[in-house]
Amino acid sequence: MMGILVILIALGLLMYLAYRGISLLILAPALATFAVVATMDGPVLGSYTQIFMGAAGDFITLYFPVFLLGAIFGKLMEDSGSADVLAKAIISWLGSSRAILAVVLSCALMTYGGVSLFVVAFAVYPIAAALFRQSNIPKRLIPATIALGAFTFTMTALPGTPAIQNAIPMPYFGTSPFAAPGLGIITALVMFTLGMLWLTYRSRKLAHEGYGDHPDADFTPNKELREKASGEGFDLMELPVEQRPAAPPSVFVAMLPLVLVIAINLLFTFLIIPRMDTDFLALPLYGETSIEQVRGIWSVIAALVLSLLVVIATNWKRLPTLKQSVDSGANASLLPIFNTASLVGFGAVIASLAAFLLIRDTVVGLGGDNPLISLAIAVNILAGMTGSASGGMSIALSTLGETYMEMAQARGIDPELLHRVTAVATGGLDTLPHNGAVITLLAICGLTHRQAYFDVAMVAMLAPFISLVVLITLGTLFGSF
Repeated sequence: MMGILVILIALGLLMYLAYRGISLLILAPALATFAVVATMDGPVLGSYTQIFMGAAGDFITLYFPVFLLGAIFGKLMEDSGSADVLAKAIISWLGSSRAILAVVLSCALMTYGGVSLFVVAFAVYPIAAALFRQSNIPKRLIPATIALGAFTFTMTALPGTPAIQNAIPMPYFGTSPFAAPGLGIITALVMFTLGMLWLTYRSRKLAHEGYGDHPDADFTPNKELREKASGEGFDLMELPVEQRPAAPPSVFVAMLPLVLVIAINLLFTFLIIPRMDTDFLALPLYGETSIEQVRGIWSVIAALVLSLLVVIATNWKRLPTLKQSVDSGANASLLPIFNTASLVGFGAVIASLAAFLLIRDTVVGLGGDNPLISLAIAVNILAGMTGSASGGMSIALSTLGETYMEMAQARGIDPELLHRVTAVATGGLDTLPHNGAVITLLAICGLTHRQAYFDVAMVAMLAPFISLVVLITLGTLFGSF
């Protein structure tokens, strides 16, 4: 019982101290060491070098290309003016009478195409502010509107999204980015519909407020915000608002790389990689693995690399500081992946403790005969406690992924269904107030938690919860499709 209490204290401290701005690079190994010492369950130095660093290193080895390429892609889309062009085009097409829908769709298009949610927030916010002011919609709904488009269905539900939340389950379950496509689309539609219904209802209920007296200005990240918002996107200090190119790209040029990310991903997943000779993967030199374990990662890497080249080729003259843009994107990818890897290392140490066996058995038994329920609960709780969708998912899968895979095989559950439930489950409690993306978004919009968090929680926490229930229900009744 004492061991379980120590683990819960370590998790609680992780949540509280991370919110207070302490770096996860220090916090995760320190709390992992605390758990080992307090439980007297294993050698301290051995747990750090062999378990913590081993798990963190494995995570970086596997996912670093996705973090790196995604960060550079988002930075080039921003610096070329493509993100700004797309946001303005979609909003212009739909008009000010559909301001909320326009902002949601502009965010959704860019995040589904591989642009970081932080880049999207920077690009869309000034346009959303002008549009909401013109339409006299309360400004406090802007964060929730951006969150619905950027933090929800395009991050976890839509098949093929290059988001890291959709990539992390692939090696554990041998799946691709397009796992359970039918269920993913249905879940995304539920999320989108519920979010839009809420925002529409709130805009009508708060119509008497109008936009409000808000002196909108450009946002510049500060040191304090950087420390708090160092989770799943860019290193915030790598993303100051910069001057856009004098001659922005056409909508076609801006849209092309986003379309290619999904199309190339699809092409490599189902056509090119299955026809490749990959027998060499069974050799010790290549990790004695199989194509099912790496196919998804390969597809995402290929899609991002080729799309990056297209961004550069079509915007060559608009990127006079190409080296600086690439360097900034690359540097910005380091903090998020090392933060997440540190959380994975923390989870591995916790999983090595004897007391964790009791926690594991309790969590696994929560869903009765349905492992999908306990998987969803475990991922959601850990995402909430770490304030990170990718971090919570990584801890859950590194400690329980093999167990859930065995349970699924015993019950005839398709691994693709496990993948989609895991991804969607990350998009619930991760949106608690201490989440880095939430803190950053509110800062960009110049609003406080008190002013805007309630609506953010409704569209980015409650709507995904309901969608997750729908997903598990359909998956249990009809299997994966």
